[in-house]
Amino acid sequence: MPARDGGLCRIRLAWGELSAAQARAVAHASRSFGSGLIDVTNRANLQIRGVTEDSQEALVSLLVGAGLGPVTPGSDDLRNVMSSPLAGLDPHALLDVAPLVFTLIGQMQRDARLHQLSPKFALMVDGGERLAMLDHPHDVWLSAVSAQRFVFGLAGCPPRFADHMPALAAVRTGHVPALVDALMHTFLDLAQPWQTRMRDLLTTCSIEEILGRVQAKLGFALDRDVEDWRRPVSDARLRFGVHRQGMGDRVCVGAQVPLGRLEAATLSALADLAPRLRMTPWQSVTLLDVPSADAQPTVEQLAALGLAANPDEPFARLIACTGSQGCAKSFADTKADAQLLARSMPPSGDVHLSGCARSCAAAHAVETTLIALAPGRYDLYGAAPEPLARHLTIEQAARWLARSHLDA
Repeated sequence: MPARDGGLCRIRLAWGELSAAQARAVAHASRSFGSGLIDVTNRANLQIRGVTEDSQEALVSLLVGAGLGPVTPGSDDLRNVMSSPLAGLDPHALLDVAPLVFTLIGQMQRDARLHQLSPKFALMVDGGERLAMLDHPHDVWLSAVSAQRFVFGLAGCPPRFADHMPALAAVRTGHVPALVDALMHTFLDLAQPWQTRMRDLLTTCSIEEILGRVQAKLGFALDRDVEDWRRPVSDARLRFGVHRQGMGDRVCVGAQVPLGRLEAATLSALADLAPRLRMTPWQSVTLLDVPSADAQPTVEQLAALGLAANPDEPFARLIACTGSQGCAKSFADTKADAQLLARSMPPSGDVHLSGCARSCAAAHAVETTLIALAPGRYDLYGAAPEPLARHLTIEQAARWLARSHLDA
């Protein structure tokens, strides 16, 4: 797809994972056919930037040869499934969702009718891990309540608090593939051409109508007695540091990619540190299968590569979209401005810099958002819809954040 800085090649990854060999292939592709810059997205995918028009065929061939393509031609968008970066690794999870995620991705790719779905139509599968992106809305979300049962909802997120929209129903774990198939086909049965997302369909169809049609496609009953279920709160700080991986003598090690952007050489260096890597919805990376004895040296190597290994570091708390260097819709060079802001960030609080009101870089709620109006000028927002301050320079925004931190 085109961008201001050249073509953009998105690489969809099942729960963000790629092998060290695949990471090296992506780095090589970025150097050979792009600008050498690679973005980590808020759906735990990768994007190669600056792709030249005459190299697209060779680029796709290289990536498919590395095992990074879809099962069937034209089905790449049907791999839009998010799960925890610790899926299959967290000993505290209710179950390992990896086999289920693989089943769903394969099932959807092989169904030709589902190719009609929007590339943005998204599915979430939550195994109850301690680390999970729980406030990123999905067209369909599924959360384990035990190893044997999942609850699900539409156009939203798993409920964590009493005032959240409750789950709609529950099914046995073995029935999840049939449920997802029924939900996808019901959406296509009912949606008008302009209704590309589940939230669009819900403006003209009731939940009861949708569930009634889904139930008619199933050979088992939906259990509607789930209103009281709430998902335990996740801890986003678990994406940092060293954590035991399963029951063996291996650990996973996480760190933040500054502003979600890697140089090809950095990705190659990460591939030298672990046999498997997982990108996360926070635009961070987790190294898997690291021997316990190598844990601390690995943390030190991540820091040496410029990644934020501590959750209190400024770049661990900053999000910035592509900005005007890569996006024609952006009013400001957000990544350069974020670099300036990082020098004077207060010791706590997350900040999102967006080049326009679309806020593409953060699908989840962030404590403070700066929305660009012009080069180097931003309106500052908190939780309320009205701005707390207008037309600030980055220096003024930094002072505002510092005062806010002192007043807290």
